[in-house]
Formats: sequence, structure tokens, C-alpha cells
Amino acid sequence: MHYIDLGIFVGYMFLMLGVGYYFMHQNKSQDDYYVGGRNIGSWHIGLSVVATDVGGGFSVGLGGLGFVMGLSGSWMLFTGLLGAWLAAVFLIPRVKQDKAFAGFYTFPQIFNHLFDRKVGIVAAVISLIGYLGFTSSQLLAGAKLASGTFSELGLTEALVLMSIIAVIYTVLGGLKAVIYTDTVQWIILMAGFIFIGLPVAYFHVGGWENIRSTLPAEFLSLSNLSWQDFANWGITILPIWFIGMTLYQRIFASRDVKSAKKAWFIAGLFEWPIMAFMGVSLGLLSKVAFEQGLLVFDLGELDPEMGLPILLRTILPPGILGLMMAAYFSAVLSTADSCLMAASGNLTTDIFGKWLKKKKENSQIRYSQAFTLLLGILALWIALQMTNVLSLMLYSYAFMVSGLLIPILFGLFTNMKTPWAAVTSMITGGAVTASLGWLEVDLFLDLDPNFFGILTSLAMYLLVYKLLNKEKQNKTKVYV
Repeated sequence: MHYIDLGIFVGYMFLMLGVGYYFMHQNKSQDDYYVGGRNIGSWHIGLSVVATDVGGGFSVGLGGLGFVMGLSGSWMLFTGLLGAWLAAVFLIPRVKQDKAFAGFYTFPQIFNHLFDRKVGIVAAVISLIGYLGFTSSQLLAGAKLASGTFSELGLTEALVLMSIIAVIYTVLGGLKAVIYTDTVQWIILMAGFIFIGLPVAYFHVGGWENIRSTLPAEFLSLSNLSWQDFANWGITILPIWFIGMTLYQRIFASRDVKSAKKAWFIAGLFEWPIMAFMGVSLGLLSKVAFEQGLLVFDLGELDPEMGLPILLRTILPPGILGLMMAAYFSAVLSTADSCLMAASGNLTTDIFGKWLKKKKENSQIRYSQAFTLLLGILALWIALQMTNVLSLMLYSYAFMVSGLLIPILFGLFTNMKTPWAAVTSMITGGAVTASLGWLEVDLFLDLDPNFFGILTSLAMYLLVYKLLNKEKQNKTKVYV
């Protein structure tokens, strides 16, 4: 690692810590810490949303997809565009206009209001587990980038370093620090891609003619995927826009319905096509460099997600490498901090909320910071047990989607609200998806376990609702 790159990297990390320290003194209440005072503008929210949703995990994951399948990997984030715009049209007006939600901090509080407390607790546990996994995936993404780029830095050491930085400034600053740093981090990432990563890599592999002659034609098409690929991405990613705790926090933090909808339209456009094609293009260029012999590593031990950081380490000169790494670390931190805040909100507000309400305002913030720190340490431990960023991230997504999607849709958009139907739906949906994922069995049509988890969740909700409703009608008849 050249001292110039090291100086840029260290300086950037200290800047993030400084932001956290600044906002630590701005936070006067739980409203400030968890929902940013409920008065943040659409551009800050929109860039924070896309930075959180795409972030480091998808940045590294997209590079891996570009390496193994080319430009068609961009379709993964097309599902993000659809999800963002559907949520803007249907979800945001329903949530933001409901005065009953005006003082909420978390997504499970909506379950608590629509159903009852036990449903809210189950939702909080599912969300907490999912976002812990997602935080871990972002820390692992940052570690892979650091260790792949700086050969002197091992994966474990890089993981610990990323965790310390992300956790400390999140603990200090809360959601305000997260959203405002997300805006800066996203701008840095875009600038790094547009002005450094893509042009330098393109020049390094010899331009378009060399790219076309090196790779199979399918790598440069948008049809190098099966319908199962698109369906599996869609069923996992699109619904997260309706059940993501990080997204509900930003709806609560927005000034009004119009501002929130604008933020979601901005986020969707940045996801696809902008970020989608830039991410897979860099992965594709790393594949070209590998095939040309410009990248040297053992193919048998190749992790496709490491191709991109190794390419950057190979082609970028000192100083420029440090700037590009700052861009990528921006992406990692922008998602890790948001997911950590979501998990902290679940623990502080939904699980220990009654106990914390008895404390003074300043004490509540200190306890919130302590819970955030504890969860950050736990996320680091989980990351140390995993190896693949995209898999860990999609497992976390799937677990939350299959447990929470069906109950929240019934709760928000129908009159079919039964607490036990919601609880049964959550537990069975999440359990089926998790079990099928862990067992790694061959599934019907090679579909994602999430399909079967969501179908189970829907079937159990309808079954329990029908049984309880029938029992209620029978009791009414007997009484009459």
C-alpha cells in the first residue's frame, strides 16, 4: 500500500468519524437519533435510499455478476427500480398520510398498530435478524475490497477495520449522520466510477475491439440469463421496498408525501440503469483483464467478487487507487450504517421500548447508542463466519421478505386483519425460506426458496384468518 493511498484512506475514515461526532451533539431526542427530526429533503432522502439499497454489497456483488455473466447481471437492479416506483405510488401515500403513524420510529410499530403487540414483537425479531445479516454482508464487502486491493491487508484484519469505522460513527451520529453521509458517499461513489474506475479499466484492457474479441458474445448482451434468474431476483429484491425497516425510517424522516415520493423516484432511477450498468461493466472489464492475462491469480480458487478489487489494484496508480477505494468504501459504509440503525431501532424501540420510555431523554439516546454498538459487534462476528457477500445479502433479504411481506400487505391494504393469522404467516414463511436455503435442496423449476416461503406465508394467513373468522361467526350465531 502506497503511503498516498494510505493517507487518503485514513483521512476519509477520520472524516466519517468526524461527521458522527458532529451529529452526536445535534441529537437531542429519539426523533433526531432514529428519524432525523422528520424534516429531511427529498434529494438527501433519495440519495440515502439508493446508497443504502445498492451500497457496498451490491457494488461488489454486481462486479461478481459482471465477471461471470456480463451485462445481463444489470437486470438484478431493474427489480430495484420497479420496487422503488411501486412503493412511491402505493406505499408512501398510505403510510405518510396516516396520522396514526406520525410518531413512529420503526416498521414493526406499524404491525403493532395494525394488529397487536405480539405481532409487532415477531416482526421486530425477524427484521432484527435480517438486518444483522445485511449489516454483516456490507462489512464483508468492505473487507473484500480492502484485502483484494491492498495485498498487505488480510481479510480478517480488513473486516475488523471496516467494522470499527462503520459502527463508531453510526453509534455516535444516529440517522442524521447516516443520511447526510450517505449523500456525500453516493456522490463520491458515482464520481469514482465515472471519472476513475470505468475509463481507466476500459483503457487498460485495450478498448472496445479488445473487449469484443476477448469475451463470448453473450457477455455483451442483455439476454444472458434465464427467466429463473430474473424471477428469483424479483421475488427477493422487489418486495423489500414494502418491508425494509431502513426505508420506513426514511419515509418517517421525510417532510411530507410529495417529498418522500420524489425521493423514491430519484432512488429508482439511480438504481437502474445508472448504478446497474456501471457496476456490472467494471466486473466485465475485470473478466476481460483476467482472460488477457493482466490479472494473475489461481482460477481454481477464484472468487468472482474479488476480480474487481484485484483489477483496481493492478491498474490504478498510487493516489488514484486511494480515491477509488474511498469511493467503494463510501458505498459499503452507506449501507452498513443504515442497516445497523435499522437493527438498533428494532431492539431499542420495538423490543425494549416500554422499558426505555421510563428513562430520561438523554438516557434513552445513550442506551440507543449502547444497543447499536452491541449489534455492530454481533454483525462483525457473523461476517467472520461467511465468505460470499451476495449470498449473505440475498439470504437476509429473503428471510425478511418471506416473513413480513404478506402480513403487511393485508394489514395496510385490506380489512382482513387477524393477529394470529399474521403471526402464523410470519413464522411459517420465514421458517420455510430459511430451511430450504440451509438444506440446499433442488427446488421446483430452480426457483428461489423465497417463492415457497411467500406462498406458505400467504396460504397460512388465509387459512388461519378463515378458521378464526368462521369460529367467530359460529359464536355469534350461538349467542343470537
